[in-house]
Amino acid sequence: MNILNLIKVSINAVTSNKMRTFLSMLGIIIGVAAVIAMMSIGQGSKESIRSELSQMGTNMLTIRPGADNGPGGVRQDPSAMQTLKVADYERIVSEKKLVQYVSPEVSASGQVVYGNNNTTSTVYGESPEYLDIKQWTVEQGTCFTDEDIRKSAKVCVVGKTVVDELFGEGNDPVGKTIRFKSIPMRIVGVLKSKGYNSWGMDQDNVIIAPYTCVMKRIVSQTYFSSIICSALTEELSDDAIEELSLLLRENHKIKDASGESDDFTIRSQAEMMQTMSSTMDTVTLILGIAAGFSLLIAGIGIMNIMLVSVTERTKEIGLRMAVGATGFVISIQFLIESIIISVTGGIFGVLMGIAASKTMLPLMGMPSSIPTWSIVLSFGVCVIIGIFFGYIPARKAANMDPIEAIRHE
Repeated sequence: MNILNLIKVSINAVTSNKMRTFLSMLGIIIGVAAVIAMMSIGQGSKESIRSELSQMGTNMLTIRPGADNGPGGVRQDPSAMQTLKVADYERIVSEKKLVQYVSPEVSASGQVVYGNNNTTSTVYGESPEYLDIKQWTVEQGTCFTDEDIRKSAKVCVVGKTVVDELFGEGNDPVGKTIRFKSIPMRIVGVLKSKGYNSWGMDQDNVIIAPYTCVMKRIVSQTYFSSIICSALTEELSDDAIEELSLLLRENHKIKDASGESDDFTIRSQAEMMQTMSSTMDTVTLILGIAAGFSLLIAGIGIMNIMLVSVTERTKEIGLRMAVGATGFVISIQFLIESIIISVTGGIFGVLMGIAASKTMLPLMGMPSSIPTWSIVLSFGVCVIIGIFFGYIPARKAANMDPIEAIRHE
């Protein structure tokens, strides 16, 4: 058996009907390109989310009211979501050792008005340290002060989107007064633009004001929706969580000996990153499986074309067997033809997938990052498809009776 000769014969057979061969390859091309594009979207989204979370500080900790999803996942009573009080924040500030910055948080969404212009935004009640925790930068003006916190001053810093919507691009809003739910608030600073995040949320459509002002004048509540902190370092995050837990348990009179569960939940940024990465891995897997079905259908198409080819070339097969070709040699020839179709389609599919990931996806505003393993995997699947779906036609050709094949019309 001369392998080189078989390859030449197989190439001639494949190229003798170019249109049919191309249509057989088309399914493989589209399938491989789809797999690479889907993996690229999944990986790009994962990296984008990790980058955004990292920008907010990998040492950030978030304290939320209520137990972790409630016992058995049962929805908790509304009072369980009102457990974080001013006393908790003040004690953390006064006794913290492993925590660098602390900011309580309350928020409200609604209409913001300046003159005849209005827009919808969210006001976040924070302390000045919030900007350090979230790594915000004041581009114009200044941030509000601790004195503003004590006085519940009606001042705020705003994002670029709010400025553009209410004042127009290029105008300086510092010192001007806007109204949020009929409450006048004087702008003391403008935040540096951050743009949209991976979830499509505009990070610049934000108003940050003293938490005392928001609690007393806007939401009229005495509890926080969360308390945001930053550990001294990322490595000390777990120790900082333990420190915060002890302080809050003492404040809330929760005794470990009695087996009482915490009425608060503390999450680290690293934990959030791990959760989001796990979620995106699942999404990527689902996208890959969905795209992989097109490869399966393409394989069935190749098998169908090869079966047709075997039927059309029955006489040729009989003549080759009559002059000494064995069934094994015949089967190898048809396997090679099937592999040539699938591998060639795979090469074009890889090129198309890379081109789409590098050009089309960014133009559509989708995050894109091609993992090398997706190229190797999709190309390897093409080889397997060529062998698996070429086997049945090859066996059919090998099992033909030479005399009956020669007589075939």
